[in-house]
Amino acid sequence: GAAQADENPCEPSDISPIDYQQALCMSFFFYEAQRSGKLPENNRVSWRGDSALDDGSDVGHDLTGGYYDAGDLVKYGFPMSFTITMLAWGLIDFSDGYSKAGQTDYALEAIKWGTDYFIKCYTSTNEFWGQVGTGAIDHALWNRPENMTEERPSFKIDAENPGSELAAETAAALAASYILYKDTDADSADQMLAVAQELYEFADNFRGIYDDVITDAADSYHSWSGYGDELVWAGLWLYRATENETYLTRAKGHWDEFNFQYSAAFQFSWDDKTAGVYALFWLLEGSQTYLDHLNTYLDYLQNTAPYTPEGLVFLSSWGSNRHAANVAFLALWAAKQGVDTAQNSQWGQEQMDQLLGANSRYNMTFVVGFGDKYPERPHHRASSCPDPPEACNFGWAYTQPGPNPHVLYGGLVGGPDENGDYEDDRSNYEQNEVACDYNAAYSGALAALVELS
Repeated sequence: GAAQADENPCEPSDISPIDYQQALCMSFFFYEAQRSGKLPENNRVSWRGDSALDDGSDVGHDLTGGYYDAGDLVKYGFPMSFTITMLAWGLIDFSDGYSKAGQTDYALEAIKWGTDYFIKCYTSTNEFWGQVGTGAIDHALWNRPENMTEERPSFKIDAENPGSELAAETAAALAASYILYKDTDADSADQMLAVAQELYEFADNFRGIYDDVITDAADSYHSWSGYGDELVWAGLWLYRATENETYLTRAKGHWDEFNFQYSAAFQFSWDDKTAGVYALFWLLEGSQTYLDHLNTYLDYLQNTAPYTPEGLVFLSSWGSNRHAANVAFLALWAAKQGVDTAQNSQWGQEQMDQLLGANSRYNMTFVVGFGDKYPERPHHRASSCPDPPEACNFGWAYTQPGPNPHVLYGGLVGGPDENGDYEDDRSNYEQNEVACDYNAAYSGALAALVELS
């Protein structure tokens, strides 16, 4: 059957006892499985094909491409842009780990698959398409992306209906990606930077909460933290990309305006960039103020935050693994920058190891296809569907008790609850869904661990 035909695309390496290099390789296979649009010849996922080729036709723009968000088939621009920002940050600051693992080109391709889409979505000054498909329609259906027939409406922000989080995070993603491309593909890089700069102006000059405009996003990706964090973050990434002091000055202005000196970070995620702002501000500007904030946050994580009984830092019941990976990335990044190096690298590695099999209760990894025992029923439409011509629908997917017919190599599932309870059950999307943002900082953290090993 088809399931047996799916072979792990990633060779094991000599890193032991946990093969961070193989896990990093598999993460980019996962991103290929999430691609929407017309796939390139070199796509490694045999059970994926071209899909959603009419995206944008309802509004007269080509909005094909980009990534399906998670186990569903909506293209949500806000978490997608955070995904690209974090993939880029990991490749910038852990480039040695990427090259040692042979994953630099795969990472660059994964990043550009996102940036190409963002550039398409920017259709005129102060007009940006931030979502294709609706949760309301999509989440009621279960099918292969290649077979979708449902309506996929497109949604935008513009000067009359602004969305600062979305515009600013996309600016950050494009600015960070520019840094990676400027020396090898100047034309692409220049386009990334130009759009990043315009989107930042749009975000700052026309302010508004994005999901007040793209209301369908509110159920899945409501901006709880507001847009202040994205404005600082975008300003910092543009400063890092250009070294133009104006951006640093403006970032400081946002810091003051939104009272970041009194802020406390809890999660670091698609919604809240505050902890990343501390890190980046300190890196680029050097003031002790920012380092103190970063250290306070890392201290909170290591000494005050809740944990599962197995030792996974527990910041949210929804995608607990992803939240742990995001903050492990920050700890490993701080360690590399010389901040409490021994302590932060040990803690970051321990958190990542929880995800990769070093958990006492289940003795399994939370990464599909990685290790001897792993989740076999991720909540993921494409991998859960058998090969055509067999039908695939909600009833089939939810009643079929066996493993997904296709192995979604490299996908990090949501993870355990605060008691450490976890079930490998396709219908339990809180614990068993996968998502683009789950694998983003996680990939950078893996590259950090390749460097350490």
